[in-house]
Amino acid sequence: MHVFGIVFLFLAAVLPLNFWSVHVFGIQTTMAAMLVLPVLIYWLLLDTGLGMGIVGAAILLLSTAAVIVSHVSVAAVWSISVVLIVVGVSLQIIGHRLFERRQPALLDNPPHLLLGPMFVMAKLFIALGFRHDLALIIDPVPQSAVLGTTFYADARHGETHPNS
Repeated sequence: MHVFGIVFLFLAAVLPLNFWSVHVFGIQTTMAAMLVLPVLIYWLLLDTGLGMGIVGAAILLLSTAAVIVSHVSVAAVWSISVVLIVVGVSLQIIGHRLFERRQPALLDNPPHLLLGPMFVMAKLFIALGFRHDLALIIDPVPQSAVLGTTFYADARHGETHPNS
């Protein structure tokens, strides 16, 4: 739910900004790219590895937005953006209420909105086996869990097999 919700909301935000062409240092780009750049730098500074993953995803999504904008009308872009926002927010609400059974962190602290992509990328890196250090932070093993019963408990000892 997080992955699709965040991707849809990012795409919805950058789609209309692709209409606004700007020249920076002799290079023609869009306002979408200009506004995403500071956030990408922020993510890179927080964690270079995760930041690079997000940069790759952002390039893919900015390219997707550029293709959409070049092939549909202005009204269609705004319609697509509205649908993406409704679906993205709905996925976030359903995910938090149904699966996590708690409010999104950004309700208590709005700047956490900028951490959503980092969280999703961290979960992806963990799932792919790249960042066991983050697994211990994001999905800590409950005190009552027996060592060796979860992937994350085993990761502390360098073992990477699923549930025993």
